[in-house]
Amino acid sequence: MPQMRRWASLQNLLVYGLSGPIIALNVWLLSVFYRYFQHPITILSIAAILAFLLNYPVKFFENARISRTQAVIVVLLLTLTLVVVLGVTLVPIVIDQTIQLLNKIPDWLATSQDNLDYIEALAKKRRLPLDFTVVSNQINANIQSLVQQLASTAVGFAGTLLSGIINVVLVVVLAFYMLLYGDRVWYGLVKLLPLRIRVPLTTSLRLNFQNFFLSQLLLGLFMVVSLTPIFLVLKVPFALVFAIWIGVWELIPFVGATLGIGSVTILLLLQSWWLAVQVALAAIFMQQIKDNLLGPKLLGNFIGLNPIWIFVAILMGFEIAGLLGTLVAVPIAGTIKGTFDALKNSKPRKPVSEITIEPELPIE
Repeated sequence: MPQMRRWASLQNLLVYGLSGPIIALNVWLLSVFYRYFQHPITILSIAAILAFLLNYPVKFFENARISRTQAVIVVLLLTLTLVVVLGVTLVPIVIDQTIQLLNKIPDWLATSQDNLDYIEALAKKRRLPLDFTVVSNQINANIQSLVQQLASTAVGFAGTLLSGIINVVLVVVLAFYMLLYGDRVWYGLVKLLPLRIRVPLTTSLRLNFQNFFLSQLLLGLFMVVSLTPIFLVLKVPFALVFAIWIGVWELIPFVGATLGIGSVTILLLLQSWWLAVQVALAAIFMQQIKDNLLGPKLLGNFIGLNPIWIFVAILMGFEIAGLLGTLVAVPIAGTIKGTFDALKNSKPRKPVSEITIEPELPIE
């Protein structure tokens, strides 16, 4: 018995010792694979997320006793109409404010340098050991760098806009075909897995991806809608751009809100510290409403991950696939955890060969 226990402990030691290098190697391979096929993977991922979200209204129209093809066409036409309306009304305003903001940043940096010089002069009069020379030199370097970048950005803006339009068309077309034929592709993929894994994997995947992205989009939209009028009342320059910026960062759980609010506050500090304080307090107040009142009702406990593991998942997702990795890291981690929990809690009642239950598909 002691020898068997030693052998078992040695086996466990080998498993735990080898798991770390194997995980690190897999993460590195995924990172290399993504960087090699970055553009097609990004297009496919965004199209899949869009198809997940649009599957809700498709099911709604299907309940009205029309065929799935007709429901997909109706939802796609409504989506394109919404995109065109936003493209005609909201997008030009956002682009115009963004360009003005980029042009204003060098002036704000110059203003902040004057403020630092004033503070340093006051400190010298009162014999306080304050020296902002390093900060001033860094601000000068940033001003020169920003001016050069703005000039090069203006030249490449037309090409970037054309590329973005083409990518949007590709995403919409792929999402349309995924809504029509995605269930067949998905079923073909899950058939390669053992039958015991199919049902918990598909159930956990649908629960995490659909609910997560729908909830995060609604929470981000809440921040945009609530902060825009507040910023306008406070007379914040480029209020719409700043509100949308914070709302977009809300898509990343836990750390996104802090990054979005923090970056806006730092930018406004270059212009007015009192305005920056007001914006930070207003944004934090709305964030607390979102996190404590809306978040629990929308998100619930369906992910069930410890916050530490959520941070680890976000960091690994960013290392592998950048911004896209941070967006999908949490639902992927939740899917893995949900699948393993279901496998641990399941007790097979009959042999695998006798089970004939088909898995529930994420897209019908």
